[in-house]
Amino acid sequence: MSTAAADTREVGPRLRTWRVRRHFSQQDLSDRSSVSTRHLSRVETGRAHPTPEMILHLADCLDVPLRERNRLLLAGGYAPRYQDGGLDGASVAVVMEGLRQLLDAHLPYPALLLDDYWDVIDYNAGVDALLAGCAAELLEPPVNVVRLCLHREGLAPRIGNFDQWASHLLHQITHRAERTHDPRHLALAEEARVHLAGTRPTAPTGSPVLTLELAAADGHPLRFFSTSAQLTAPTDAALEGVRMETFLPADASTRERFVRLSRTTPQRAPAGE
Repeated sequence: MSTAAADTREVGPRLRTWRVRRHFSQQDLSDRSSVSTRHLSRVETGRAHPTPEMILHLADCLDVPLRERNRLLLAGGYAPRYQDGGLDGASVAVVMEGLRQLLDAHLPYPALLLDDYWDVIDYNAGVDALLAGCAAELLEPPVNVVRLCLHREGLAPRIGNFDQWASHLLHQITHRAERTHDPRHLALAEEARVHLAGTRPTAPTGSPVLTLELAAADGHPLRFFSTSAQLTAPTDAALEGVRMETFLPADASTRERFVRLSRTTPQRAPAGE
């Protein structure tokens, strides 16, 4: 057997790895995919070579990230199906411009555009009021929101409900690391655990939503609830993890403060001006 032919047999064990990561038995995957357990077994052991359509079907049932789907296709001897040109590429320029317009549409309240690793891609003018007092090195691009929130020289000392908010962040980070098994996600989850050493997880209160309770630079208390939105059905791997995090006032005092700030804060100039 040639080396090239032998390489294509890697796709079966890789699919099995993803099945195990999802804690699925072969019967579970069979029920989800309508592929017989006998055929799944043959694919996983390399006795049957799956078509690209079968690889993508099983990857979809296993919720495999798009970059990993490309790697599965390559392991099967096929060309990748998903673009991955980066967020500054021409192919995603219109999408990114539309997302930036949404940032400004959320003013006067804070909104951020984040990549899959919680690095800030862009943010609106409302965010500036939250960042005053953070160490300069934490604000050097790329700014990582997880590090900024949990670091003692970042927002951590100003978060009034730090234990609750930190537990919420750690749950999100850990969940994503378990889904992707991306080394960067795993490293970020470990970094978060280091920052939170000695912090006890806190159960949610009776409030309908978890709020971020943050002291402004002048000590004024701010309270927000947040929403997170992702693109529907991205076909470019770079866009898959892009999220918009928006913050809305959880009390009248916070709302009034940001309305006042908006009267003196210039908005972003439209693209092309």
